[in-house]
Amino acid sequence: MKALVGKVALITGAGSGGTGTAMAVRFAAEGAKVALVARNEEGLENTAARIRQLGGEALVLPCDLGDPAGGRDTLIARTEAAFGPIDIVVNNAVKTDTKRFWEYSLEDMQSDGEVNLWAPMIIIQQATQSMIDGGRPGWILNMSSMGAELPPGPPFNVKLTWQSTLYGAIKSAVNAMTVQGAVEMKPHGICMNTLAPQRSILTKRMHTSETVKDKSICEPMETMAEAALALCTGDVETRTGKICLSLQLLVELQRPVYDLTGTHLLEGWQSADIIKAIQYREDWTQRYLKWPNPYEFKRPQTPYPDVLRRPGRWEEGSANPTFPDTRIK
Repeated sequence: MKALVGKVALITGAGSGGTGTAMAVRFAAEGAKVALVARNEEGLENTAARIRQLGGEALVLPCDLGDPAGGRDTLIARTEAAFGPIDIVVNNAVKTDTKRFWEYSLEDMQSDGEVNLWAPMIIIQQATQSMIDGGRPGWILNMSSMGAELPPGPPFNVKLTWQSTLYGAIKSAVNAMTVQGAVEMKPHGICMNTLAPQRSILTKRMHTSETVKDKSICEPMETMAEAALALCTGDVETRTGKICLSLQLLVELQRPVYDLTGTHLLEGWQSADIIKAIQYREDWTQRYLKWPNPYEFKRPQTPYPDVLRRPGRWEEGSANPTFPDTRIK
């Protein structure tokens, strides 16, 4: 039985062929009717075509989420007019400027805030009001980032080379909004979570990126789509208010990872493989960023599965830790 038959989903940032597109195709393969949002209408049409090839239904909604007058305040109404009551919202659209902290202009702050925080909040408000009025459960998923996490210290030895303080600050706000909002929504049967890649996602852009030279720390879009699906089909009583990392969540749930059509298991990315992939990313982060134990936050919102623990692996203050090759072969 497909998990999303009869459900209506809206996914932003679904026009570039990246993570949003992957989620949209995966959700459609599970039976959802999917509304697609982005500025790039041609990209949205390409995503819609992929969905229709699977026999699914797609609605193209071109919209500049950064423009308060660009139509973002009617996205839920337009989706419901075409498909019926909304069940799922995935806020995946993103905008980021990489500059040093003191170089951000007020325009940068306002522009990034509109896309990454205010637009998602407006869409969530409209969707949850519809869910509450209709007396039905719902699922909200907001995309986050490791950039939202606080580096270890002081003293600060970590190397933050990506120059995205503004992005990290906004994603921290998204995490807080999500957890606190989840508490308010729980009595209405609506769950809300955040999802971040374990490190980076191997999108088309990442293939040619000079920023991330070691592509082995990138996970496939399929793992992000599978983790998103898990958070948009889970128990609204218990799987809510979580700040999730993609691969870690899949291990926690012992969830099989399928291709975007939902028909074949993705080779090399099942639970045993993913454990090795996470450990490689831990080692990479310790080695190059001087950030030990990057994924063990000691908070219930982000469980660290016991199977990931390596006794004796980390020694407090160790200057020369060992780095076994845990990359997927």
